[in-house]
Amino acid sequence: METFTLDKDINLIYVQASSFPEGILNAFDTLYSKVSDIHKRRQFGISRPENGKIAYKAAVEELLSGEASILGLQFMSIPKGMYVSTIVKDFMNNVSDIGNTFNQLLGVNGIDSQGYCVECYLNPTDVKCMVRLAD
Repeated sequence: METFTLDKDINLIYVQASSFPEGILNAFDTLYSKVSDIHKRRQFGISRPENGKIAYKAAVEELLSGEASILGLQFMSIPKGMYVSTIVKDFMNNVSDIGNTFNQLLGVNGIDSQGYCVECYLNPTDVKCMVRLAD
């Protein structure tokens, strides 16, 4: 586990999954069909409890301001600040490692109670799991 500072907000374009975890793949498929240069962007999964369920957003970094509305998609930002994180290697062979990692990160003292669990996909096999710390 490491702590790092995200120096600036990361603006995202996203598609909300219809359910968790069943709707995640469909949300990414929808996002990929609408964003033509998907592989030139950082990709993210964003989640947190909302209304008694896990809300999941399949997201990519916004390259141009206003791009989300042009593409008919939604917009949000990952806020700058201090984060605690862990890299999960070869996650596709054991997807449950992502959930287990977030359970550990959420147990750290001082996390932002209004923050998100952020998956930053580093490459096809590794994901950086991050949780924001309170200011």
